[in-house]
Amino acid sequence: MPTVPAGPASDVLVYTRTTGYRHDSIPAGATALTELAKSAGFAARVSEDPADFTPERLRRCAAVVLLSTTGTVLTDEGRTAFEAYVRRGGGLLAVHAAANAEPDWPFYGRLLGTRFDGHPEIQPGVVCVADGDHPATAGLPDRWAWTDEWYNFTANPRGSGVRVLATADESSYRGGTLGADHPLVWCREEGRGRVLFTALGHAPEAYGDPAFRAHLAGALLWVTDGGPARRP
Repeated sequence: MPTVPAGPASDVLVYTRTTGYRHDSIPAGATALTELAKSAGFAARVSEDPADFTPERLRRCAAVVLLSTTGTVLTDEGRTAFEAYVRRGGGLLAVHAAANAEPDWPFYGRLLGTRFDGHPEIQPGVVCVADGDHPATAGLPDRWAWTDEWYNFTANPRGSGVRVLATADESSYRGGTLGADHPLVWCREEGRGRVLFTALGHAPEAYGDPAFRAHLAGALLWVTDGGPARRP
């Protein structure tokens, strides 16, 4: 496993490659995340090039955002470099269809704690904040009316030891499969790194919504360990 060189982590890599279904919201999401990263004091770059996943390139990243990536989006060398990056203190923000990325990579599946297992039709529902002390959920109402795809998962990620931040109220929409405890947003620490997944973010207009942008901004703040001023 290569060693990630020490040095300042000054930017955010927003990675949008897909080899499966491609969401129409990716351009809006990339724009929003670039703006949020810059507001937090980071440079930002949008990429679909797996060659960006090298120890040298990742050394400069305070966080990597996997924005609705689907299918196999990394090379073997990129997976090795990315695993080392996370374990040694890198941040990962996985958004929406990133739950359907890298299906044959066990490490990534373990990071997420579960896998995508379909969704009902897009419809209104309610997000329930389970942990309002986290930056990703601190600005949200306890019960947040939202419209999305309401992802189902192969298993409840709580069993993998994640910290659940928000759940879906399955009584507020049709097609949920996890029951009374249906996580939608969760986080974990892996080695020295931080990982946060949000299942939300299907529609392009979501990325202009103030509450959703606050959710992403808080998530980015957490995975970068408080932003540039607080990083060693």
